[in-house]
Amino acid sequence: MNYDMEKLYREVMTDHYKNPRNKGLKGEGNLMHKRNPSCGDDIEVEVLLNGNKIKEVRHDGKGCLICCSSASVMCSVLEGKTVDEAKEISKNFFDMLKGEDADLDLLDEASIYQGVSKFPARIKCAALPWHAFYDNVSGEDNE
Repeated sequence: MNYDMEKLYREVMTDHYKNPRNKGLKGEGNLMHKRNPSCGDDIEVEVLLNGNKIKEVRHDGKGCLICCSSASVMCSVLEGKTVDEAKEISKNFFDMLKGEDADLDLLDEASIYQGVSKFPARIKCAALPWHAFYDNVSGEDNE
């Protein structure tokens, strides 16, 4: 990845951190809480479904720029998808963070976190909201 792309990705992350999309819980959907004690990230993800379709994904909590911006991007990317589509996108996101093959087109804007795979200590930060979402729609809690 060249310097200009890295700069653009940082700008997008910073924008999502300073101007988070879908921040604040409505108390209308299923909630999942996740923490990353090593970084201080603490997040709740609320999923509102309309049948098998993601009507809305909301988040609230506190944490580092990577975690909070990832939550905002996740909400934007997953809304309007079916649960199965959203789970597939989430799996691709996890694969990308591990440095494995992933469909970056499927990830849309979430592909900006590709560089995080170079920083193992930060992978949990980017993945935390996505794990909260995935566990929420899977009915699991793998904290």
